[in-house]
Amino acid sequence: MEQTTPAELPVGRPGASEREEAKRRGLRRMKLVALSFLVGATVIFLLTSWAQARGWPAWVGYVRAAAEAGMIGALADWFAVTALFRHPLGLKIPHTAIIPRKKDVLGDSLGDFVGTNFLSEPVVRAKLRRVETSRRAGEWLARPDNAERVTAEMATVVRGAVTVLRDEDVQAVMEQVVVRRIVDRQWGPPLGKLLQQILTDGAHHRLVDLVVDRAYEWVRENHETVLRVVSDRAPSWSPRFVDSMLADRVYGEVLSFAWAVKTDVNHPMRLAVDRFLVEFARDLQSDPETMARAEAVKQQLAEHPEVRKVIDSAWSTAKDMLLTAAEDPSSELRRRVATGLATLGHRLQDDPALSQKVDGWVEGVAAYVATHYSGEVTTIITDTVERWDAEQTSRKIELQVGRDLQFIRINGTVVGALAGVVIYTVAQLLF
Repeated sequence: MEQTTPAELPVGRPGASEREEAKRRGLRRMKLVALSFLVGATVIFLLTSWAQARGWPAWVGYVRAAAEAGMIGALADWFAVTALFRHPLGLKIPHTAIIPRKKDVLGDSLGDFVGTNFLSEPVVRAKLRRVETSRRAGEWLARPDNAERVTAEMATVVRGAVTVLRDEDVQAVMEQVVVRRIVDRQWGPPLGKLLQQILTDGAHHRLVDLVVDRAYEWVRENHETVLRVVSDRAPSWSPRFVDSMLADRVYGEVLSFAWAVKTDVNHPMRLAVDRFLVEFARDLQSDPETMARAEAVKQQLAEHPEVRKVIDSAWSTAKDMLLTAAEDPSSELRRRVATGLATLGHRLQDDPALSQKVDGWVEGVAAYVATHYSGEVTTIITDTVERWDAEQTSRKIELQVGRDLQFIRINGTVVGALAGVVIYTVAQLLF
């Protein structure tokens, strides 16, 4: 099994080395304290054994029994604590060096524990329900500084994404997914339905009004142009004054016609335009010849060099606009995003229905992830522990919990001494 070297173990955050050194000093200090209890019990045992051999009073036996039991308890607990992390005295006694030997098993157990107790659907839903995610998020977003912060982070993400994307790749996607899909669809029926809806709603009347207004204004302001056109098309043998009279007459009729179309909403010309548009909308949906012509126009537009140029430059234009807006804190886009986030924050606080809906979404997503991907999450734990070096892992764990474990040795000495006094006293009383 491949294992990481000490250099490959996870690197802590800045300042972690100072904290580790402090823990290391604390662990050494507690080991010395626990050892001093053992040494003290041993010295007292030796002194009381000597004193008892020299005939000292009976109370020496009680002290000797306490020291002896305390010494035994200290040694037993030293063995138990040491056996967790290494072989005591280097002797490969069975069931010692538990953590180095059982590292992978501990990793699997830890992964199972996390998956069962933290990543189960009921636990996740209950925790999120207590947290009130939407309300807290709303309170946080409602503060202008936080909304600006989120906007800035979103701008950074947009800048990074836009910068990483290659222009040719995006243009290829636009060509294949967007443009090709639009071109491949038949244009006639959709355009016919759109035009039919516009005609039904009467929205085209404004366009007709605009056209006839501009036509009347053009005729009124281009008297000389009309005269020149009529004169140019008159026979060469026609006298000039006759051409001028005819041109004036034609101009007057054209101007009167344009005025009539402009002012009379029921003018035959307007009605004719309406009939033409209605028939054209119907033909776009059902007449094969009209539909074929629409397809031909579509192909001409799609293959036109200027249209292709616009399509190719669309991403570059959008990219420049996005980058400019994202980099400028005072841009309209960023202001609108920040305002929208703050507004969303207020709504999450004031609108219970929206808040419940968002909480439901969050719970649903988290529950789905916990149900379907908890195995992948716990695998991160087990695989990471599996890659760690066994000895280095043992030292890391001992550094974290070893100081507290030294109290087991101290307590073993004290409790052993008390137990020894009790046992010796009972023995003296009975025998």
